Amino acid sequence: LVLQVLEQDPRLEVLIVDDGSPDGTGQIADDMAGANPRVHVLHRQGKLGLGTAYITGFKWALERGYDYVFEMDADFSHDPKHLKEFLTAIQDADVVLGSRYLDGKVTIVNWPMSRLMLSYFANIYARWFTGVGLWDLTGGFKCFRRRVLESIDLSQVGSNGYAFQIEMSVRAWRKGFKFREIPIVFVDRAEGQSKMNRAIVREAVWKVPRLRLMAWFGRI
Repeated sequence: LVLQVLEQDPRLEVLIVDDGSPDGTGQIADDMAGANPRVHVLHRQGKLGLGTAYITGFKWALERGYDYVFEMDADFSHDPKHLKEFLTAIQDADVVLGSRYLDGKVTIVNWPMSRLMLSYFANIYARWFTGVGLWDLTGGFKCFRRRVLESIDLSQVGSNGYAFQIEMSVRAWRKGFKFREIPIVFVDRAEGQSKMNRAIVREAVWKVPRLRLMAWFGRI
């Protein structure tokens, strides 16, 4: 995946956040970083969660002066070829989302119907509760302008599962940043296993109305 990302544009660099992977991923990442100055690695001890991994990566990027920060899955469900489209779209936006449901059209491949329905209706639920007019609030293929991440108090982002994606979009939306959704084709992971479980679903269910309440009281 790393090589496919880098070949999309010579300005792109990759940060790998490794939470002590037992399969040797950390060492492979270190070897790649040692061979290519555009590849970087951060090691963390233990499984600290998806949300904190993203926050760690965002802070790392801000400290080093990057103008645009991407997030994407590392299991080939997000095709690196879409990165060029993101780079074009971000010129006229503050946040670009790779949407699996743009204009109500589903562009997901190889998901079982149960997973697809859960995701589809989760987005309807999140959109209705938060008032954020986006088709895909739970997607994890995004590009942020630097100023968006700087404006958000990242230490206050409390979601650590897939609700993290919703919370980041809600916080940026509430601050008036311009969003743009572009269509992507999401293919079920080619490598590894899904992290989806009941705890992640429960967090998303209760977090969404909580975000609405926080917005009402001006806390985000």
